[in-house]
Amino acid sequence: MLSQLLVMFGFFALVLVALFWINRAVVLFDRLIGDGQSALVFLEFTALGLPKLIVTVLPIATFAASVYVTNRMSGESELTVLQAAGSGPWRLARPVFVFGLCVAAMMTVLSHFLVPMAQGQLKQREAEISRNLTARLLTEGTFLHPSDDVTFYTRAIDSDGVLRDVFLSDRRKADEGVIYTAAEAYLARNGDDTTLIMLNGMAQRLDTETNRLATAKFRDFSFDISPLVSSGDAIDLSVSAMVTPDLLWDWDGVAAATDTSPGVVAEELHGRFAQPLFCLVAAMIGFATLILGGFSRFGVWREAVIAFGLLIAIDGLRGTMVVQIREAAALWPLAYLPSLIGAMLTLAMLWQAAHPRWIRRRLRGKKAAT
Repeated sequence: MLSQLLVMFGFFALVLVALFWINRAVVLFDRLIGDGQSALVFLEFTALGLPKLIVTVLPIATFAASVYVTNRMSGESELTVLQAAGSGPWRLARPVFVFGLCVAAMMTVLSHFLVPMAQGQLKQREAEISRNLTARLLTEGTFLHPSDDVTFYTRAIDSDGVLRDVFLSDRRKADEGVIYTAAEAYLARNGDDTTLIMLNGMAQRLDTETNRLATAKFRDFSFDISPLVSSGDAIDLSVSAMVTPDLLWDWDGVAAATDTSPGVVAEELHGRFAQPLFCLVAAMIGFATLILGGFSRFGVWREAVIAFGLLIAIDGLRGTMVVQIREAAALWPLAYLPSLIGAMLTLAMLWQAAHPRWIRRRLRGKKAAT
């Protein structure tokens, strides 16, 4: 049973990761390639984003594997044979519990080390690319977007760095839009400032309030593009990019260094400990709900829906606890409340499956007493 759970977990995890990756890769590909980056940069960013994506799908894959294997064994009467041979619900739950521990161990390594390290490397690479003027502006024959309100185009780039036939659209002001065109231009650096100097061109300014267009020709014109391209070497610290040992002590100091609140630090830290427990609970809830329903010729789809509803409710409660902890760091024990509720529900369902006639005996005892 454990081997079947691990095989189906691998299958569901692979399928879910592929689906989520395709959805994310389309947006990432459009953003990076549209900004003039190479396919290698796209693959690097994709690889750095995979650990966080895997953490997202692990609880779902764990629950799906538990429900699928339990349903198949129930449909093929394997559970019925095992129960007839003397294996009770507690004994049948052992391989599911071990399976949940295996997934929890994987989640622990990912959430405490791999995901923060990947997020830190990703932020560093994003900062490096934002400082790379060649990738941001010096790409010929392509309309580039250094920011949402700026569009840049150059037809060709000479070997000496001169840009030919330049087009620049500046829409950062709400009340006006400006289009600059020039026969040639070049970039000039002055310390941390970067300036685009355009020669022999024209500026067209449209006042959106009066809908009037004003044009002016110029021999040379300088355009400060420093706000569009980050030139600083410092990379802002982030709580999500710090490994767990760095978050264990001095929450106030970490919050000050990352420009956040101690509640965010507490939620990030204890959320990493609670995630593996949630994977274990997801596996046990899927099994316990289906084993409680027993064998049926019509399948266990009703129990599967109930199990899915319980998992959604527990996960929704976890989202509510996140908000509470971020507001007050002292409420960090609430991070473990959803997993605790799920564990109590699992124990109650397994106990009921092991004592199926308990309710009937209680009802009979009450009738006899009356």
